[in-house]
Amino acid sequence: MKRRLIMSMLAGATLLASTLLGAAPAQAAEAPAQAAEVPAQAADAPARSADVPAEFGSDWHDPITAAPPVAKPSGRSCQVTLAEAQFRDFTPYKGSYTPPAGCGDRWSKVALRMDGKVKGRQYDRLGYLRVGGVEIFRTSTPEPSPDGIEWSVEKDVTRYSDTLRSAQDVEMLIGNVVDDTYTGVIDVKVTLTFYAGRPDAANAPDRVLPLTPDGTVTTPRNSERIVAEVYATGSGGGCEEYWYLTVPDAAPYSCKAAGGPYREVQIKVDGQLAGIAAPFPHVWTGGWSNPFLWYVIPGPRAFDVKPIEYDLTPFAGLLNDGEPHHVQVDVVGVPEGQSGWSAPVNVAVWQDAKRAHVTGRLTTHTVGDLTNSSVHTPGSEHRLDTEGAHRLTVAGYVDTSHGRVTTTVRRSLTNTSTHRWTEGENLDGLDATWTDAESVTVDGRGPAHTMRTQRTYTMNGTTTIGTDDDRLRTVLTLGDRASVVADGRLRQRLDDTYTGDATWTLNVPRDQRHAVGTTSERYRLVGPGRCYDRSLTTVQGVLTEDRAGC
Repeated sequence: MKRRLIMSMLAGATLLASTLLGAAPAQAAEAPAQAAEVPAQAADAPARSADVPAEFGSDWHDPITAAPPVAKPSGRSCQVTLAEAQFRDFTPYKGSYTPPAGCGDRWSKVALRMDGKVKGRQYDRLGYLRVGGVEIFRTSTPEPSPDGIEWSVEKDVTRYSDTLRSAQDVEMLIGNVVDDTYTGVIDVKVTLTFYAGRPDAANAPDRVLPLTPDGTVTTPRNSERIVAEVYATGSGGGCEEYWYLTVPDAAPYSCKAAGGPYREVQIKVDGQLAGIAAPFPHVWTGGWSNPFLWYVIPGPRAFDVKPIEYDLTPFAGLLNDGEPHHVQVDVVGVPEGQSGWSAPVNVAVWQDAKRAHVTGRLTTHTVGDLTNSSVHTPGSEHRLDTEGAHRLTVAGYVDTSHGRVTTTVRRSLTNTSTHRWTEGENLDGLDATWTDAESVTVDGRGPAHTMRTQRTYTMNGTTTIGTDDDRLRTVLTLGDRASVVADGRLRQRLDDTYTGDATWTLNVPRDQRHAVGTTSERYRLVGPGRCYDRSLTTVQGVLTEDRAGC
């Protein structure tokens, strides 16, 4: 079947194992006033229509995203090279890190920057970067042109400041295959820039702990707030890379999962369900059988994989006994014994400086029924309608030096999708929406405070293959939207929308594909005193629009 062949060929992007902008914690300060910024990567002026070729050539604009850069404070800064490597296989880079001299040991901001380059032919690859065992960055790569591309990614890593205050081992891997066919060597350099100044104590945890090899963590006995972050990615080049397209075993489609496409990332503490979340439907740069969609503008979060966050503070009374506790991540819906998901865990803790031992108790643990229904309707055009939903409420208190504090976490997930395909999968389409609504209420000194986060992910697209001309066309829209409301007031709203339409000829040499494509991204982020709005458009790999302003 043509579709299966393409999925196998392009999904073979051996993506090596391992959300909204990570939802801001309840105490987060409001974003400072800030005008729209244009990242340095937008150095080239957009091309005029007369400069756009009739089809893709052997080179195109370097990869670019509409996401904002990391805001840089003024004042003294220091830079450290964290890793510098060429990835040809699955051998990790191993090095060491020493804190910078000249900027003190407390920083107002720490900014990570990865610069990469690759040329020739290569699949998309997934990579990670760990410092002292803590995963601070997860990324994927663009697919190169024969003439070569360069790209960069920035990330605010201030939350890992405690890890970065002491010398640490560094490990980085972007698993790759280089041979006579796939010639692209991935060359990267990662730096950290430290900005001297007073840190935001509410945002930066006191400690960030990785799990031990046996999957346990021992938190400090005076932890008063605990948040787990999970870098969950469906990957590996198999069907779990396209988990949102899987169908029950009885339906005639190339990617099977007994329960259909519903997925849910659960975290458990000592076997007890502690958090639920909708996974982000990442589309890597070979996705949907059409790399021409992603050569210049990647899908949302493809270059900066954001972790799912779970507030585990209701479990602090249990975790603070000084003993190791098992923390486990499960992905609901993955067929028994099937690999394809990676979910490394960090545990961030905020400590009570005035108390050696913070005690507490879990007071509420209510798990709703999991709804997961997939109905297959056969015909000349098959259809699978899926509905999924789940709820979880947990609450607990801690007795701190400033009194008893009760934290209540409510999370509600829904997923609806309609998957259509024909025999041979020459038509394959999906219209899907995922919602992940969370509220965290903290009740201690003074009035209770509630942070509500609403995340919505959307995917609407169709791939078709012409029966006479072998022309594959993909039309696709992706959405990453979120709002954060604190005590009834909007804290920030995100709307990142990608659209693409690309066509190319199958089963011919690369120079005979006659590929054409138009892609665009608009990234909007607003909040009190802040507005960021940037739009990009490319045609045949040429940047034709780069517009910023609110």
